[in-house]
Amino acid sequence: MPLHAALASKLYLLEDLPGRSDGPLTREQEARLSAFLDERGEPPPAAVSPLAIPGRHGNVPARVYSPLGPAPATGRCFVWVHGGGWMFGDLDMAEADWTAREVVSRTGATVVSVDYRKAVDGVTFPVPLDDVVDALAWVRDHRYEAGTGAGPLSVGGASAGANLAAGAVLRLRDEEAWLPAHVVLAYPAVHAVLPAPSPDLTGLMAGLPRAVRLLDRYGPVFENYLGGPPGTADGYAAPALADLGGFPPTTVLNAEYDDLRPSGEAFTAALATAGADVSQVLVRGTLHGFLSRPGTEEPTAHALDVMAHHLTPGSPREAGPAAGLRNPRARHRRKIIPAP
Repeated sequence: MPLHAALASKLYLLEDLPGRSDGPLTREQEARLSAFLDERGEPPPAAVSPLAIPGRHGNVPARVYSPLGPAPATGRCFVWVHGGGWMFGDLDMAEADWTAREVVSRTGATVVSVDYRKAVDGVTFPVPLDDVVDALAWVRDHRYEAGTGAGPLSVGGASAGANLAAGAVLRLRDEEAWLPAHVVLAYPAVHAVLPAPSPDLTGLMAGLPRAVRLLDRYGPVFENYLGGPPGTADGYAAPALADLGGFPPTTVLNAEYDDLRPSGEAFTAALATAGADVSQVLVRGTLHGFLSRPGTEEPTAHALDVMAHHLTPGSPREAGPAAGLRNPRARHRRKIIPAP
């Protein structure tokens, strides 16, 4: 379908803008980008408290979002990881803060939004992934301290954050025989080398401004995160390379106008082949990064409703009644070994 009117009417603001990874924007370019993103207005209300989670590389910044007022706590928890090409982003960005608030508003669940060390100044894989693994495991093992309740624990992320969320699930599956109740991957970047786009997607993306194109920039961005050529990636750095057997129930949300859509589509197919309970939703009329858009905009609202459906009590895709799935022979408490 055509690009949503709220986006199409503002594409002119992105003309001649470089991509974020191409280098810093000028003040005028930043103003145009902000006007395009249109993040004005009041986000959904939530009670917010900071959290410093101990990790092997030092504390991992996080925030706990919970319902305001007399709304009953559901006991459910959703650990959320923002994107940003492994190089950008923080807990204040809309994809982190607004998404957490929207999920709280729609589900009544508690959301723990997690930050991580970025792949800058010599930091590379596995450090950002270590932060997410440590944060997810800590929330799992310290539900009382985190104030999240003891209901099902799910995890999700967007773009590079989806890569980190999936990689963390795989690490904890392999190292501790533990799985979350559900996984949500929004416009995920889970390949070392992107699958080829379909002719249909190539046609859709033709003519869009460079600022929203990712096809020719993905390789250098992933190599920067990996700290080496794509051929050196393993299944934790690029989850599409992993053995996906036993992966938990998963929802994949792909943007219709997105150079990374083949990654999400191929990962959905690989999960299905591996026997996972997986559903893929094509969010039509929108671009990569749609969770940074206002939750009142129809494509973003639809995506948030899909997320809420799979994080709400009674969802048919929920994996078990507890906070996750654990092999009873696995050790009960993990140790975090600080970096030297």
